[in-house]
Amino acid sequence: MKLKLIGISLLLLMGCSSTKLVSTWKNPDNVIFDAYQVLVVGMIQDDAVRMDFETKFANALRSQGVDAVRSIDLFDVEFTNSQRSEQELEEVEQQLLDKGFDAILFTKVVGTENRRTFKEHINDVDKMLVRFSTDYLEHQDIYYDPEYYDTFNIYHSETSLYCICIGKDIELIWRGEVDITEPDNVNKTMDSYVKLVTKSMGKEDV
Repeated sequence: MKLKLIGISLLLLMGCSSTKLVSTWKNPDNVIFDAYQVLVVGMIQDDAVRMDFETKFANALRSQGVDAVRSIDLFDVEFTNSQRSEQELEEVEQQLLDKGFDAILFTKVVGTENRRTFKEHINDVDKMLVRFSTDYLEHQDIYYDPEYYDTFNIYHSETSLYCICIGKDIELIWRGEVDITEPDNVNKTMDSYVKLVTKSMGKEDV
C-alpha cells in the first residue's frame, strides 16, 4: 500500500497543470555552448514517468538537431537502485566521454519550505553544484528513498546542463528553476515543462 501511495504522489507531483520558470543561471564564461550528443537524465523514482519525461525531452532536443539519448537506455536498473560513490560517477563520466557525449541535461525535483532562500541559492554560484557527479551524489536518494517526497511543503523542479568536456573545471553551463503547481495532467505538464525549459535555453544561446 505504501508503494502505491508513493507512485500516486509522484504522478501528482509530475502532473501539474501550471509550470512557471522561477529563475535561470548561465555560466558567464560560456557565451554560446553547442552540444552535439546529450544524455537526458530525469531523476524520478517511477520508471514509467521517467521514461515518458526523458523521451519527451530527448525528442525536443532531436527536433533541434541534437543527438539526445535517454539515461534509461544507458543506465541499468541496478545503477539507480542504490547509492553510488564519487568514483563510480567519475567512471560514468569517462564512459560518456568515450562514447562521444559532450553534455548531460539533468532534471530533478527538489523542495524547500522557504522560497526566498531557494531563489537566493540559484543566484549564488559559489554554493551551486557545478559538477554533474556532485549534483547526482547530493540527490541520488530521489531514486530509491520512499520518503523523499514526503519532506517537502513546496515543490520545485530543477534542470541543469552540464558540460562533460575534457579539461573543464566548472561543468555547469546553465540551470533553470521551475515551479510546478495545481496537480492535473501528467502528459500536459511534462509537455509544458519541456517546452518552457527548451525555449528558455534557446533564448540564452544554450
